[in-house]
Amino acid sequence: MNEIICPHCHKAFTIDEAGYADILKQIRDKEFKKEIDEKLERAEEDKRNALKLAEAKFESESLKLVASKESEINELKSATAKSALDRTLAEADLKIKYENQIKDRDDQIERLKEMKLQLSTKMLGETLEQHCQIEFDRIRATAFPGAYFEKDNDASTGSKGDFIFRDADDAGNEIVSIMFEMKNEGDDTKTKKKNEDFFKELDKDRNEKGCEYAVLVSLLEPESELYNVGIVDVSHRFPKMYVVRPQFFIQMITLLRNAALNAMQYKAELAIARNQSVDITNFEQNLKSFQEGFSKNYALASSKFSEAIAAIDKSIDQLEKTKKALLGTDNNLRLANNKAQDLSIKKLTKGNPTMAKKFEDLANSIV
Repeated sequence: MNEIICPHCHKAFTIDEAGYADILKQIRDKEFKKEIDEKLERAEEDKRNALKLAEAKFESESLKLVASKESEINELKSATAKSALDRTLAEADLKIKYENQIKDRDDQIERLKEMKLQLSTKMLGETLEQHCQIEFDRIRATAFPGAYFEKDNDASTGSKGDFIFRDADDAGNEIVSIMFEMKNEGDDTKTKKKNEDFFKELDKDRNEKGCEYAVLVSLLEPESELYNVGIVDVSHRFPKMYVVRPQFFIQMITLLRNAALNAMQYKAELAIARNQSVDITNFEQNLKSFQEGFSKNYALASSKFSEAIAAIDKSIDQLEKTKKALLGTDNNLRLANNKAQDLSIKKLTKGNPTMAKKFEDLANSIV
């Protein structure tokens, strides 16, 4: 605990290390802003002084040059055109020279203004991590409603990043994952580190946490023309790694997520095409199996059908014979019936007097 005396009421009060560090950071950020403002004011004053000096020098040298050229004109009347051209060229050279000096001053002022803009009032008093968390939470509900963006608190492997971003589709398939590391120049005031000092550790954290991409959000090397232009791809050093300034933090997430969505769409279309090819192959195989089975069954059925037809033909032949035999029997029965109908007592007793006498006696007894 630290004891502090209030400069207004002169009362003493104690504060813990975290609160004390926060107060120190506020004082440091306030002094840093004051220093930036003073640098801007000095740069503007230097620009005004340089401009005045350039104008005075330009006017002085122009007067000297004019006087010199006029003297030459008086001495060399025949070289008037040439002298005028020389004076114009000389004036143009001087103008270009001092315009370049003024432009250099303007560029320096713009760089300082851009740096001040990056450390806006909103960022002062908070860490770069807090700034990125707030920026993401502002658009989470509309841009990334189902995404995971939280601090990496797992140091079981010996190190950890700052934030992990993950997003998945409705089916639970991961779309993209990003390991974030945030570095502010104020994180180390004794020695000025470079962005590349953190690449190796960031790549290690990305791999250990199973993230696809690694992104360093950095305010280091504020004068670097490379890192000030926008999103910097450093995958030639470590795969799928990028360095961005804080103002490109949300754009980086959006770009990587959209690229991953397009890749998933292509993969899905490829899978559909492959499945369709498999379906066609299965259909052809099933059709071939059906055709082979049908041919086999047809051959068996045809064989049985032929056997049945042969049996039927054989039965018909047998029935024809039976029919013919029956027809022959009927004819014999008809002839026998005719013979029976033609049979009479007279014919039976013809040539048999005994039987004739018997039948006669029988007939007389009936009467």
